[in-house]
Amino acid sequence: MATDERTATTSNNAEGASDSEGGTLSRQPSDSSLCQTEDEEDPRVTLGPKMSIRQHLEIDKDDESLRRWKEQLLGSVDASEEVQEPDVKILSLTILTADRCDLVLDIPESGNSDGLWFTLKEGSKYRLRFSIKVSNDIVCGLKYTNTVWKTGVKVDSSKEMLGTFSPQAEPYTHVMPEETTPSGYFARGSYTAKTKFLDDDKNCYLELNYTFDIRKEWPET
Repeated sequence: MATDERTATTSNNAEGASDSEGGTLSRQPSDSSLCQTEDEEDPRVTLGPKMSIRQHLEIDKDDESLRRWKEQLLGSVDASEEVQEPDVKILSLTILTADRCDLVLDIPESGNSDGLWFTLKEGSKYRLRFSIKVSNDIVCGLKYTNTVWKTGVKVDSSKEMLGTFSPQAEPYTHVMPEETTPSGYFARGSYTAKTKFLDDDKNCYLELNYTFDIRKEWPET
């Protein structure tokens, strides 16, 4: 095992040196970039039948600690309702960075932004924050997937598990892990992207198509 790890490290260092000497853009993949995207199926996952909130509460009802945890998770949801499909709405996307004020982006109703949606500075560190409203029923395994293209070539693909959410009146807030925009001459320019929010049942609650730029500096406000 130790030999394999040393070999992999040497190989990666050699590849990095080659990229530097050749002047090409080198990008270290993040953990999320190594995950499956929404187009990749996981044959190991087998989902059970969908249950109503009342059925969820009835299961293991004799386990006091588990019962209290479920009631805390569900809050004031009406448990008398039969099985309903969860209603999930992504209300807004905010770009958080120390370099400038938060950039709040409203989600277009059509799912397609008109023209350039936002601009990022090269080499900047940022996080994405989503505002999510859940109604009707529990949404299980809500996940975010994102694919990015430049000049028609796929340059990045990532997936992030957001979690399981119960319906509530107030929106949830989820902050993504920190990322860094690529930098250099070849990294600058216009990109197209597709973002999806899906659950374990493959229900898609939002498919968002948009364009963004990476520039040498932040745009003037």
